[in-house]
Amino acid sequence: MAYIYPAPGVSGSEVTLSLENYADGTNTALTIAGLQDMTVNAANDVFTWEQLDSGSKFQIATTATNSVAMNLVVDQTTFFGTVADASQASDDTAAELGLFGMSKLKAKVEFSIFLGKTDTGGAGKTISGEGYITGLAPTTSAGEPVWVTPITITVVGDYTVT
Repeated sequence: MAYIYPAPGVSGSEVTLSLENYADGTNTALTIAGLQDMTVNAANDVFTWEQLDSGSKFQIATTATNSVAMNLVVDQTTFFGTVADASQASDDTAAELGLFGMSKLKAKVEFSIFLGKTDTGGAGKTISGEGYITGLAPTTSAGEPVWVTPITITVVGDYTVT
C-alpha cells in the first residue's frame, strides 16, 4: 500500500497549493506557503424520499458540493499581492492580486494541490480545479503572535486528479 506523506521540511515532498487567476491567462502561478492544514471536501448531496409501501426511506446521491479548506500563516506579499489596491484589475496575475485581492474581486482561480511523494518514493497525486476564494478571516492574539487565516476555495464543477 502506498501512502502519501506531506513530509514537512523535506523539499519537494510537502503538500503545496498553487493558484492562478483564471482571467489572467498567463499561467503565472502563486504558490501558497505557510499552510498549517488542508481539507479537500467532496460531499455528495443526497435526495431522500418516503414511500407508503416501505418502512424505510429511500436515498439517491445527487450533485456534489466540493471545496478546499485550509489555514495558513499570513505572509504579507502572498496575502495582499504585489500591486497597490487602486490598480488591482481582474486580469492581474495571482501574485499581483494576492489572496485578498482575488477574494475581493471575486476572481475565479485555477488551483492545484500537490499531495507529496509516496512512501515508496513515487510521485504523489495532484488535485486541481477551478473555484473562488472565500472565508478569509485573519486573526492574531497574544498567545499566537502571527496572523493566521482560514481560506476556503469553493470549487466550481469537478476535481481533476492526475
